[in-house]
Amino acid sequence: MRRVRTMSPRPSKPVSRTVPALAAAAAMVAVVVASNVLVQYPVEGALGPLVLADLLTWGAFTYPVAFLVTDLTNRWLGPTAARRVVYVGFAVAVALSVYLATPRIAVASGTAFLVAQLLDISVFNSLRRAAWWQAPLIASVLGSVVDTAIFFGTAFGPFGLMIGPDDPFAVEFAPLFGVFATELPRWVSWALGDLAVKLAAALLLLAPYRAAMALIFTPPYEPTRA
Repeated sequence: MRRVRTMSPRPSKPVSRTVPALAAAAAMVAVVVASNVLVQYPVEGALGPLVLADLLTWGAFTYPVAFLVTDLTNRWLGPTAARRVVYVGFAVAVALSVYLATPRIAVASGTAFLVAQLLDISVFNSLRRAAWWQAPLIASVLGSVVDTAIFFGTAFGPFGLMIGPDDPFAVEFAPLFGVFATELPRWVSWALGDLAVKLAAALLLLAPYRAAMALIFTPPYEPTRA
């Protein structure tokens, strides 16, 4: 009687998480650096009666990518790794803000970034098993609202008075968005314009999020099956 030799299945090769984690941290640093540089450049142009240079800087368009980096890291590596990436971005953000801005704005920037990103991670993780778009969209929207409220409320609003003096131009009353009859401190128009960009970006960035899921979320190694 012929004896049949059986082969035990080859064990799966462990997937390294080091390279994706370093790539995520590098991407976060790039976003933070770009945003801190571009925030110094107003968006020249107009949208009907709105003068965009009075409301927005180019940094408003790059900053929301930080939420994309956090969400992809959370999906691929989990919330613990995502927090580590956020801490790296936080350290860079604080260092750049101290160099480029006043202490009050530095505190506002660092606090807003850290709180908003950690909230994003928590909300995303709780919705991880929902439809693919719900976790990134809802987490980014909530994070954006909190980020805007903390930053502008601290940098120019009443929350930051104990850190440093008010910016006279920012707190001066002016027509909302420069066109409406209602007059509010200028920083309110800046905050609303910034938030509008973040909310639009949260929706638009679902496309690269979905594309990235298709590209990198297939395991790099699959055991061969006979």
